[in-house]
Amino acid sequence: MTRKRRRLLVLLASLAGLGTATGLALSAFSGSIVFFVTPTDLVAKPPADGRLVRLGGLVQQGSVVHAVVNGRPVVSFRVTDGHDSVPVSFTGILPGLFRQGQGVVVQGRLAPGGTFRAEQVLAKHDSAYMPKSVVAALKKRGLWNPNAGPPPPPATWDTMRIPKQSGG
Repeated sequence: MTRKRRRLLVLLASLAGLGTATGLALSAFSGSIVFFVTPTDLVAKPPADGRLVRLGGLVQQGSVVHAVVNGRPVVSFRVTDGHDSVPVSFTGILPGLFRQGQGVVVQGRLAPGGTFRAEQVLAKHDSAYMPKSVVAALKKRGLWNPNAGPPPPPATWDTMRIPKQSGG
């Protein structure tokens, strides 16, 4: 066997080993990867049954309902991105920063009835916070131009209409 052939075989064996290691690492991570979606994404393309996802947006004004079921606190609310909203149900104690009109990220699974069953709720502390996906959605729909001033208040998102375009 010549030197060139030996080098080629070592190179091919190394590539095969690297490919195998990459495949094993990806398969190990596939079950623990959590995708981030907006309410519009979730409505348009629901995840596979039982798939863990993170839903981000703002808590819709007037949608929070507190209850106690079997001695445990249950909170129902809607998460919106200004276009669509998704009903969310959470059993447990909410973070102290959780408020209507506030940015929130909930992690959980979409139930068959269309309600998002949250296992974890994360609230943002900055009142000026807006998830990047919400900013993009407002810009795309023509509801906010960053050059024209601050974004519209979250309480108005569900009542906003796309401005009419002038021109002929």
